[in-house]
Amino acid sequence: MISLDDASQIPVLLMVRELGIGGSERQLVETALYLQGSRFVPHVGCFRPNGLRTQDLIDAGVPILHLPVQSFRSRGALQGARQMVRYIRDHHIQIVHSFDAPLNIFAAPVVRLVGRAHIITSQRGDRDLTGRTMKWLLRATDRMADAVVVNCQWMRQYLLTQEGVAEAKVRLCYNAVDTERYRRRAVDNSSSRRLVVGTVCALRPEKGLDTLLQAFAQVRDLGPELIIVGSGPEEARLRALSRELEIEADCNFVSATSDVVEWLSRFDLFVLPSRSEAFSNALMEAMACGCCPIASRVGGNPELVEDGQNGLLFGVDNIPELASDIRLLLMDASKRTTFAERSSSKMRQFTYARAVDTMQAIYQSVLNSANPATLHSFPHNG
Repeated sequence: MISLDDASQIPVLLMVRELGIGGSERQLVETALYLQGSRFVPHVGCFRPNGLRTQDLIDAGVPILHLPVQSFRSRGALQGARQMVRYIRDHHIQIVHSFDAPLNIFAAPVVRLVGRAHIITSQRGDRDLTGRTMKWLLRATDRMADAVVVNCQWMRQYLLTQEGVAEAKVRLCYNAVDTERYRRRAVDNSSSRRLVVGTVCALRPEKGLDTLLQAFAQVRDLGPELIIVGSGPEEARLRALSRELEIEADCNFVSATSDVVEWLSRFDLFVLPSRSEAFSNALMEAMACGCCPIASRVGGNPELVEDGQNGLLFGVDNIPELASDIRLLLMDASKRTTFAERSSSKMRQFTYARAVDTMQAIYQSVLNSANPATLHSFPHNG
């Protein structure tokens, strides 16, 4: 292996399944862009290269390796593995860093087979959502990895206590948010405007949107509007529930979009009712955009929302508590404003520059095989 003392530049291969608008994809692309010009030279590898973030990498001159893998059981998986081996050798890749579960499972054994690079995997979500087979495979990659990067303290504790990962392997690097991109846009602030309760997420069961709909039904007498931005398999069921609760006229479903700032800027309250969450990009973006946040007390949410300080937390699936929180903040404009301002201010700590500095320190420690204590860029309490 090349150490930092032996080479002025270190090629790294950052890997993710696709280059779309998801949280892991965004974190990878921004990491690659911020690494440009540093000692670590970014390359990106993926199974599906034609995503919304692809052009950002092309414009920055970041090489993209397309691995034609449709299924781990297909001939394309073997072809992709051979292609990845050649790429690592031809470009003298020293670190391979996978950002999501599919690439953890694909990349870790390939890198171990090659034996010419370090492998860093990532854990950014609850493994219980991946299924029994995926969970078993991810545990195997923990043993192969030189380090496992997590995005919040909760996930770190989860790997240590529930998955048995060695403490020296687990490295903390918080997600980042582009506060300029998520700056609040001008909206109608007239006293006659309806207050808006909103959320942005994939419409999946673990997001707990049925809880939000039922809580919203209990505050309908205050006259707010509910906006749900996202797409997913739960949409039909949620629409049916809104009709059943007789809130359909006040509930607006909006398809997933790459420009969520337009919608976030309309929200007075942002509610994240998830049953399972790690460190939510959507919650960070809403807070950066000046929304007053309410979030379930799960995963990394309490590391972002400090209950009673910059927002409110409620128990998972606790409909009366969520309804009470929404009612309180709809009726108290001063508290809404205070929480929104404090949330926006807190997000200024979570910069990509700081996150990439942390990631570079992780890369250096892995290259030097120092295995220091978990690194992070700032205390979790902000």
